[in-house]
This record gives sequence, C-alpha cells and structure tokens, in this order.
Amino acid sequence: MAVCVAVIAKENYPLYIRSVPTENELKFHYMVHTSLDVVDEKISAMGKALVDQRELYLGLLYPTEDYKVYGYVTNSKVKFVMVVDSSNPALRDNEIRSMFRKLHNSYTDVMCNPFYNPGDRIQSRAFDSMVTSMMIQVC
Repeated sequence: MAVCVAVIAKENYPLYIRSVPTENELKFHYMVHTSLDVVDEKISAMGKALVDQRELYLGLLYPTEDYKVYGYVTNSKVKFVMVVDSSNPALRDNEIRSMFRKLHNSYTDVMCNPFYNPGDRIQSRAFDSMVTSMMIQVC
C-alpha cells in the first residue's frame, strides 16, 4: 500500500505531502527529501534523452527495509515521489505507473484551476480525495 505521496516543485520545496500513518509523518518527509538526490541523479544521467522521450516514470529510486520509494518527473520538472509499503508483493511496476499517471492527471487539473497560483501549496479537495482514494485502493 502507498503510505506517502509527495509533489515537489522544480526548486525542490514541497507543494503537497500526504502520509497515511501520521505517527511516522516525519520519517516519510525525510524519505521524500532524501529521494530528491536520487531523482536529480537519474535526471542528469538521462540528460537530453529525458527531453526526447515521453517516459517520465523514473522507477524505483531506492528500497529500504520496510518501504520502497518510487519517482516520476513531469515535463516542467515537478517531481512526484511515492513511498510504498514493501510488504505488498502483489504491487507491480505497471500499477505504480498507473498511480503516477492518475496523480499527474489530477495535478494537471489543479494547474488548470484559474484560482491556483503556480508554486503555492496544493490545497485542492479534489486532489486530496484522489490521493486518499489512491492510497486506499492499493491496500
């Protein structure tokens, strides 16, 4: 199950972070923060190839003992980071991809809102309910 979902701006500050067990919220914030270094490494390793290809999914960033951290980057360099519970072996890579696509579509809807200022924290109820349903769906 997904335990944490984060949207990180181009300048590496959080636009949205949501974690399910709130008692470990600081731990998940730290995991998201440390994963940004891996995201930057993968983006720089791809170089111009990332611009040419349409694949924005970065895959598994790093595993820990209890969790796996996955990454996704938009064309505007906004990063999506998802922490998944590693005790669920049924969760496949293509399911993670589809979750990131849903997250990207919902983020696009937020960006299209004329009352949203790009760079502000995401406080959309629709976005929040989509993330909540995504976390419950994976359980």
